[in-house]
Amino acid sequence: MSESRLSIRRLDATADDFESRFAGLFELISEQNAAIDTRVGEMLDEVRRRGDDAVLEFTRRFDRVDASAMSELEIPQQQLRAALDSLGAEQRDALQAAAQRVRAYHERQLEHLGSSWEYHDADGTLLGQKITPLDRVGIYVPGGKAAYPSSVLMNAIPAHVAGVREIVMVVPTPDGERNPLVLAAAAVAGVQRAFAIGGAQAVGALAYGTASVPKVDKITGPGNAYVAAAKRRVFGLCGIDMIAGPSEILVIADGSTPADWVAMDLFSQAEHDELAQSILLCPDAAYIEQVEQAMQRLLPQMSRRDIIEASLRGRGALIQVRDLEQACELADRIAPEHLELATREPRALADRLRHAGAIFLGAYTSESLGDYCAGPNHVLPTSGTARFSSALGVYDFVKRTSLIEVSRRGAQHLGRIASVLGHGEGLQAHANAAEMRLRDLERQPG
Repeated sequence: MSESRLSIRRLDATADDFESRFAGLFELISEQNAAIDTRVGEMLDEVRRRGDDAVLEFTRRFDRVDASAMSELEIPQQQLRAALDSLGAEQRDALQAAAQRVRAYHERQLEHLGSSWEYHDADGTLLGQKITPLDRVGIYVPGGKAAYPSSVLMNAIPAHVAGVREIVMVVPTPDGERNPLVLAAAAVAGVQRAFAIGGAQAVGALAYGTASVPKVDKITGPGNAYVAAAKRRVFGLCGIDMIAGPSEILVIADGSTPADWVAMDLFSQAEHDELAQSILLCPDAAYIEQVEQAMQRLLPQMSRRDIIEASLRGRGALIQVRDLEQACELADRIAPEHLELATREPRALADRLRHAGAIFLGAYTSESLGDYCAGPNHVLPTSGTARFSSALGVYDFVKRTSLIEVSRRGAQHLGRIASVLGHGEGLQAHANAAEMRLRDLERQPG
């Protein structure tokens, strides 16, 4: 029996129907619909009302783990360390090398984030800013279709570098299988507490707190549509990093990178999930044909072939553009999570681009290196949100507090301004609070 051919859209950016076909690539994903949001709302309400009992019930139902108490689902520190010690030398060394690079990058980020600062203005009033880490954060590590130790590193290490006091990890363990590489990554990254729970119930437990799971100040980390919907609903009760959609890669190529490399880079995101998106922009029709042929040839070798095929058929595209200038224009419209510049002069293109979660420059910079060990964070904005949001980093785990200490002289100057504006807004108490101090200063000139 002959192998079926991979199906992926071929678009021409100069064609009359391009805009309508291009728009079709980014239609709302049906999985993120009202039914999911309604169901998640019901689950969160159960967790809020019943706490551990609801978490245990949903874990039995969705992960097929029949625990009678949450203590059975908390993963002790000894198990995290034992998992690290149990790894073969190759895996252990790779994990620790990746962690070191991620930590070094985020420590540099902390240096440039700046420390607390203050100054005195001309009136002697002190103004400043105090930087403090969050007290407790929850990190969600996906664990349904695959295990993601890299997500542990990318979420926990910047929180640890920022000085967060307690990092709580939740990770689903379908059928009770606790992945040793994920647990080892938690040991390397500085996770203090870990629970073998996932889904909307895990988000609810972190947001509301239960008898066993501590309430956190912020939840970070990607998950499926149920996790995303739950994070959206609990925002305000605690902070969240972002609402993550399916993974995306956009490759701009000029034909100078081996076609097999680009084909595999497109596969690297498609294999995450049937809803992931992989797109190639290239002005060279012959090269696009080479990439498609490489994809056809390489696909049968992939262990996650069915997922890759479904992803590329549903949301993938090979797009011929007029030139690299048009490729950059389309890339900025897409604002992709991962943007590879597989070109001879990638820095020149990077300078023209404005919207991407991360930019990978040159033929040797595969997106997978960024996922695992390059150093920058792989938790990135998706679904076009790179137009207004950024990669996860140390700055997501600290907060800024303003400092104001008004001098006598400053109170005379600022009080008059505040009085005028307070009355102008119809807020009498605001104005009076400033005026009382003015009157006192006028009676006791200093």
